[in-house]
Order: sequence, then structure tokens, then C-alpha cells
Amino acid sequence: MSDLNHEIQRRRTFAIISHPDAGKTTLTEKLLLYGGAIRAAGSVKARRGGQSATSDWMDIEKKRGISISSSALQFEYEGYCINLLDTPGHQDFSEDTYRTLVAADAALMLIDGAKGVEPQTVKLFKVCRDRGIPIVTVVNKMDRPSRSPLDLMDEVEKTLGITIVPASWPIGSGDGFLGVYSLRDKEVLLFEKTAHNATRAAVQTTGPNDPKLREALGERAHDKLIEDLEMVENCVQPFELNDFLEQKISPMFFCSALSNFGVETILKSFIDIAPPPGPLPTIDGEIKPTEKFFSGFVYKVAANMDKMHRDRIAFLRVTSGRFERGMAAKHLRMGRDVRLSHPHRFFGQERVSIEEAFPGDVIGLINPGMFRVGDVLSSGPTFEVRNFPRFPPEIFAQVAPRDPSMAKGFGKGLKQLGEEGVVQIFWPRFGGREPVLGAVGELQLQVFQARLETEYNVDLRLNRKGWTRARWIKNVTDEVLEILPMVVKDEAGRFVALFNSEFEIDYAKSRYEGLELLETPPSEEDLG
Repeated sequence: MSDLNHEIQRRRTFAIISHPDAGKTTLTEKLLLYGGAIRAAGSVKARRGGQSATSDWMDIEKKRGISISSSALQFEYEGYCINLLDTPGHQDFSEDTYRTLVAADAALMLIDGAKGVEPQTVKLFKVCRDRGIPIVTVVNKMDRPSRSPLDLMDEVEKTLGITIVPASWPIGSGDGFLGVYSLRDKEVLLFEKTAHNATRAAVQTTGPNDPKLREALGERAHDKLIEDLEMVENCVQPFELNDFLEQKISPMFFCSALSNFGVETILKSFIDIAPPPGPLPTIDGEIKPTEKFFSGFVYKVAANMDKMHRDRIAFLRVTSGRFERGMAAKHLRMGRDVRLSHPHRFFGQERVSIEEAFPGDVIGLINPGMFRVGDVLSSGPTFEVRNFPRFPPEIFAQVAPRDPSMAKGFGKGLKQLGEEGVVQIFWPRFGGREPVLGAVGELQLQVFQARLETEYNVDLRLNRKGWTRARWIKNVTDEVLEILPMVVKDEAGRFVALFNSEFEIDYAKSRYEGLELLETPPSEEDLG
């Protein structure tokens, strides 16, 4: 048990959340760079011949320079084992982000120094709040014209309702951004740019009253810096670890992820204050990570990460005990034992076979179709976890292969990408069996179409539909099915009504007293 406790205490499992284009994937790359996991950081920009980001593995991500899948990246840093859960940067894939946050113990909330708090940031912050995840705030892009630190602190506090405690302070901004002052270490860190920002920035340490710093900043800017630091040191609430863990405060750091300025300060401070893996909430209580039995849950499935093998992978977060290669565990949904023979850990698209894993780790299991998001494995008692977040789709299209000879590949792609959560798949009750795709955002349909072409060699015929609402029907009767304009079934066989507007929903309810329409699916135990 002492070995298990040691492994738990040295693990940090966290996700990075942000509004699109705040620099999330760039920061991910630079954390890997400073963690010693990569030698040179790739660029997330789409350009011919450029190196793509480690965490982006789909062709469409590399071509467009965006992140639309979530990856798990593990590396060692100063005696700690870091599990970094990179999330999609595009808001159309926010459902994938929400699921990833279920597997995280803490979060880095990244905001743009010029734009401040943006709509997607607010949504993701709320999810972290609902799950009790402590949050570190990182202000990025300080190498560009930015708002004042005090202005940004004030906006975060008013918009998100959390007290901000500065952990670092920017030295200059825009072209004059030279580094940061670490409030913990009471020293100024001055950085130098490197070629293409691909390697660690050289750093010099000094004090805020260094004459060379005054010369570099200019007298007026230096006087303002000294004034700000005195105010921060004397007037701002000091950092208290318990307040952070209870989400009463959020430490704020300033950096330029692109030029590597301030990134290592964030990494060092974060591993000191972030919590080790915590208990898993269940319907009947919680499972502590120190339990002797192994348990874990699947928070994501992915197809075709390895083009050579075309296999499916289930991402499993270990929640208790020690996982060992080849061990047997009960698949709680299926009610039978499964042998876990080929576990991997991930580094972007790369995978490495592992012999063991501990709470907080994310491992990959070969998925021959038996794992779904939310599945639980246990070598001990049986328990139930809360339903995973799911969003009602707002965009719909009926799809079929253009060439009937592509039917086999189409069926395989439909099943695997549906399991992965790229889109939601619905089936008509009558007539043609062409499936209906439901998506939260337009990019989901584009990704589905692109991946069918590149990974399954299927040219898709896509017929857009006018529905904008999906509602799961509770207490289905023949009479209910008769009055609703369009009813389909989801992948679990649950009845779903599709509507064009809120008016249609209200009209249906007025026609049938007691009609219950749910925005999210009822648990599968309610089927019947």
C-alpha cells in the first residue's frame, strides 16, 4: 500500500480549457517542451512542410491547424508523473471537452490577454465548478498588445465569480514583454527568444529594482511595475492552498506560450498546488484511489489513431488500485469479466505498451466494440457512476454512401465514429434505413465526412434536414408516437422526437397531456 500511496501522491492529472484560439494547443506543446517530453515544439498553424502539434493526430487537424479531438499525454517531470488531457479547441466539440473534464482532477483555464473572458470559457468554467475541479488561470499572448493585469483580474472575478490571486506578474507587454515576476520566489525572470520559439527560452533571474531592468523597460514603465508589485504584495489576498482546492480562489499566471516566456513558472507552480488523484463519485458514495481493487472508467473512444492497424482505442482513467497488464476485471455494464491484455499509454498518436498503471493515469485499451463512453471496469465490487455529459444536437443530416459498393465501409465508419462521439446517430423507424446524423456544431458534420473519406474510403451523400431540436421521449406509448411529427431511435434503441422549433415542442405537449420530453437521454436502465 505504501507503494500505491507514493504513486498516487506523485500524479497530477489535468486538462486545459479555453475559448477557441486562445493558444491552448500551443501551451500544451510548450508544457511538453519544458517537461522534457519533446525536444522541439511543433506549430499548430496549418502550413506546408510545417511540423504539426504533438497532440493533433487527425489529418484534418494538421491541415486546418485546429484541435478537434482530445488526446492524453503522459510525461515525467521532477519526480512527478503528469497526465495532460488535451481537449478540443473548437466549440463544436465541446461535448468531448466536457467528457474529458470528468477524467481530470484540476484544470488550467487559458484566456487571451487582449480578449479576456470569452463565451466558451464561461461554459467550461461552469463545468469545472459543477465537478469541484480547482482551476488555475493563465493569461496568454502577453507578447501582443494586452489589457492591464488589474483589468483582467477584475473581469475574471466579476464574470466567473471567483477570487483571483496573482501568482506571477508580467514585465512589460506586447513587443516589450520581457518576462514575469514570480510572487512565490520573489524574483524577476527575464527571457530571451529562441529560433522559431521551438526550444526552451534562456532565462535570467534578477530583482525588480535591478538598474538593468529599469534601463530595459524605461523609467516610466519601471516605476509603474514597482508600484504594481507593491500593490499586489500588500493589498491582494494571499494564496491559500485550501481555498484553491475548494475553488474559492484561482491563482493567475501571465505568459506567452508562443515565445515560451513564463511557461516553466506555470508548470513548476502547478504541480506543487494541484491535487493528486481524488475519489470517484458513484451513485452510492465514492471509490477512493487507495482502495486495493482496480477500477476505472472509459471517458473517450477513438478509431484509427494508428493508420497501420485501423483499430479502436478506449481511453480509460484509472480510479483506484493498481492496474496490471493481462489482469481480468468485470465489465459492469455487460456483467462479465474481460481480460485487459494490451494496455497502452499515449503521447499524441504514438502509443507505448505498459505493464502497470495507477490512479490518475489514462491508459488505452484495444476496443473490439465492447467499450462505450461511461463504461466502468472493476476487479472488486460493482458500483454505478453518474451519466456522462451529453448535449442535444441542433444540426441534422441524412447520409448514405454515393456508391452502393461502399456500403460495408460506410457501415463500419458509421459504427466506429458514432461510438467515438464524432456525431450522434439516429435510425428512422419506417421506410429507408438511411441514418440521420445529429451534431452540436457544423464542424462535426465536416469532420465526419472528411474522416469517412480518408479513413474508410467512403464518398458520402449528405442531405441536410430542417430539424433543430432533439428530445428523448419518456414513457413511450403508441399514442405518443402517433402525434409526434418525426420519431427516430438512437444507438441504444431509445425513442427520440425531432422538431423544427420550440413552438413545435410546445404544440406537441399541448396535444398530449403529461408528455415528457428530455434534452438528454434517460439512463439505459430506464429502457423498456
